[in-house]
Amino acid sequence: MRRPFTSHLASGFTLIEVMVALVVVALGMTAVIQAVGDTASNSAYMREKTIAHWIAMNKVAEVRLLPTAPKIAKTSDDIEMAGRDWRWTMDVQATPVESVRRIDVSVRPKEASEKSSLASVTGFYGTAIAPPGMVQVDWSGVIGAGGAPPPGTDDGNNGENHNDNRTPQTPPTPDQPDDDSGEREMPDPGDDPQPRGF
Repeated sequence: MRRPFTSHLASGFTLIEVMVALVVVALGMTAVIQAVGDTASNSAYMREKTIAHWIAMNKVAEVRLLPTAPKIAKTSDDIEMAGRDWRWTMDVQATPVESVRRIDVSVRPKEASEKSSLASVTGFYGTAIAPPGMVQVDWSGVIGAGGAPPPGTDDGNNGENHNDNRTPQTPPTPDQPDDDSGEREMPDPGDDPQPRGF
């Protein structure tokens, strides 16, 4: 009796095919891990750069709010923000305009090199700029389109108001006599369906 013919080749992956597949997967995972690492590094860098920019902007704003002009010099100090120590350096320089001074502020992490800078901001301090709380432009006598001059200003009419429909008229009270008749009673708000405008 003859036995049925069977193949001696076993079905499945060979060792070489498995090794090639592992190499391909390893290369793909390496690229993915590197991309994730780069994204995390960029996010941390942008966060630190934003905080350093805030520190520089705050320092420029503090100097510009001072009542006196800053001295022409280069100063630096440490500051703590967002749970980290930073080092800011401010350089005040003279400009061709005598009343204006230039302010350059650079910020870096405290442990970084002195020549490095994570953020830099430039501002100006000028004595021609009005101090906070003061009005630089005098708008007295200026009448806007369709508006009246500010209270307490002279509009050139010597106190006369030529626009009668803008002046609210006070209705007579029950105690005040009317010009034509005697006493007048105040109307009931429920009797007048339309509100009276001034």
